Amino acid sequence: MKKLVITLALFVVCVGGFAQAVSDATIAKRENRKGMVLKEWNTPAGDKRAFLDRKTTYDALGRKVEEIEYATYGQKWRIVSEYPENSDITAKVVREIEYNDRDKVVRIRKFEYNEDGSKKRQLNYYPNGKLESVKTFEYVAKED
Repeated sequence: MKKLVITLALFVVCVGGFAQAVSDATIAKRENRKGMVLKEWNTPAGDKRAFLDRKTTYDALGRKVEEIEYATYGQKWRIVSEYPENSDITAKVVREIEYNDRDKVVRIRKFEYNEDGSKKRQLNYYPNGKLESVKTFEYVAKED
C-alpha cells in the first residue's frame, strides 16, 4: 500500500511537470505562429505541378483558427476553431465547426477540459444542434 501511495505521488508530480512543459512548448509554438498562414503543397510522383494540399491560418495570438484540406478539384473540408472571448495565448479550443466541400456545416464539436488542461469530453453535434455523440477521454497511468 505504501509503495502504491509513493508511486501515485510521483506520478502526480511527473504529470504536473509534464503538463507545464507541454504548456510552455505550446506557448512557444504559438509565439512563432502569430498571424501566420501555413500552406502545404503536394507534388505527385512523376509530375512537376504542385497543388495546394492544406492551408492552416493562425490568429494574432498564434492559435489555429482555420484549417482547410484541398484536393485537385478544390476544398475537401474546412474546420474553424473558436476560443473563449477575450482569452489569451494559453486558451484552449472550445468549439470547432466542420464544413464539407460545399462549405456547408456537417458537424460541430464542443470541448470540455480537466483542471490540468487535458481534454475531458468532446461533444459532437449535427448542424441542427442535436447531439450526435460524446467522446470521453480517460487518462490511465502506465503500470510497471
